[in-house]
Amino acid sequence: MNKVTDDYPGKALSTTELKQKLANEANVSLIKESKFPTEIIDLPSGGKLYPAGSALSSGKVEMKYMTAKEEDILTSANLIQKGVVIDTLLRALIISNGEGQSINYNDLVVGDKNAIMIAARVLGYGADYPVEMVCPSCGVKQKQTVDLTTLENKKSDGDPADEDGKFTFKLPIAKKTLTFKILTHADEKLVDTEAKRMKKKKVGGNGITYELTSRFKYMIVAIDGEEDKMKIRSFVDNEFLSRDSLAFRQYAESVSPDVDMTVYFECDSCGHEDASVQMPMNVQFFWPRA
Repeated sequence: MNKVTDDYPGKALSTTELKQKLANEANVSLIKESKFPTEIIDLPSGGKLYPAGSALSSGKVEMKYMTAKEEDILTSANLIQKGVVIDTLLRALIISNGEGQSINYNDLVVGDKNAIMIAARVLGYGADYPVEMVCPSCGVKQKQTVDLTTLENKKSDGDPADEDGKFTFKLPIAKKTLTFKILTHADEKLVDTEAKRMKKKKVGGNGITYELTSRFKYMIVAIDGEEDKMKIRSFVDNEFLSRDSLAFRQYAESVSPDVDMTVYFECDSCGHEDASVQMPMNVQFFWPRA
C-alpha cells in the first residue's frame, strides 16, 4: 500500500520508504528526548537540486554521532555481502534536514551522499584518516594521514540548475539540446538493475555491462524539449555520437555537486609534489584498526 505524506507532496511512498520514514521520525523523537549530540552538515548541492517541497531543499542534514550500535551495522556480514552496509549505516545516522523534517534517503543525489559519508566517518572515528598513497612520479608507496575536515565541497563550473533542479547542454556535434538531472540514490539503484538486466539479456555473452548507456537513459529527461522516454532511449542506443557523449559527460561532471576528494601529496622519495592526488578509499575508512 502506498501513502502520500505532507513531507513529500504529490509523491507516493512505497511501503519500505514509509516504514523508513516512520522509523526516522521515531529516531528523531528519541534523540531529542535523550539530548544525544548531533551535528548539522552542509550538503554540496546546497539543496538546489531538490523540489521546493522536499525536506532536502534546506541544503542541510542533521546527523547523530556514531555509537557501538552503528558499529554492529558495519560488522554485519549479511549487509556487507548484500553491498548495502554503508547505506544502512547512513540511514541510521541521519536524523532530519536540520529543521526537524525527516528526509527520504532515496532522494539524495550521489554527491550529497558522499558528503554525509565523510561526515559520518569524522563523527564516528575522528578526522584523521591513514592512507597509503602511490607517488604518480616514481611509483613509491607512502603512508600519509588525511585530515577529512579539510576536504571541501566541489565548486560547479557550469550554469546553475533551473528551479526544478535540471540542467541543459547543447551537444557540440548533433546540436541537440539535452535536459538532464543529477542521479539520486534511487536512480543509481535503477541504473545498476537495468545494466545487470541488459547484460543477462545479451545472452551469448559479450561481457558488456551497458552501465554508461543505462546511466544516460536515467539522466536525460528531454531532448530538444521532447520528454518521450522511448525516444530518449532510442537516441541513447542508436544516435548518441561518442564525441557528444564525452562532451556531455564532462559537462555533467562539472555541474554535479560533490566533495573534492583530491589532497596534497609530497613524495618523501623523489620530492614530487601534487596538489590534486585522488584520496584512496580503503578498508580503514569505516573499519579503522581496533
